[in-house]
Amino acid sequence: MEVQPQLVLLQKTLLNIEGMGRQLYPELDLWTTAKPFLERWMSEQVGPRAFLKRARDYLPRATEQLPELPAMAWRLLHDAEQGRLRVQWQSQQLKQIREEIRDSNRRTVASVAGAGLLTGSALFVVLPPAGLAATMVQMVSGIGAGAGLLLLLRAWWR
Repeated sequence: MEVQPQLVLLQKTLLNIEGMGRQLYPELDLWTTAKPFLERWMSEQVGPRAFLKRARDYLPRATEQLPELPAMAWRLLHDAEQGRLRVQWQSQQLKQIREEIRDSNRRTVASVAGAGLLTGSALFVVLPPAGLAATMVQMVSGIGAGAGLLLLLRAWWR
């Protein structure tokens, strides 16, 4: 879970204030002292008065858009009924996830191909065929091993 830096700084500040306050007045209880101020601040920010103030501030914009609401709702329902309703949204995080998945898939394919070339080349080196073709097979095996190694290195060191 991620912790907001502002909250950590606030907690540190409160601890410093409480420590200084207790040096000056040892019976200080910071929470009892701060409770009335916090209650008032919370009621101003979240309480019924704050809700009414925000509603009063938003009311002029809402009344301008209110006459258009039935037509917008009808168009939305009509488009949904006709199958033309599409939700379009984009997210930077989704783009980043897609790029990471694409990169991971490329690495996986390169790794499998590189491992296959290395394994095949190793088999031909360990179990070479007899005759004139043996030298040619070993050369091709060496090239395959080099290509496999390059694919593996390229896949994992980007």
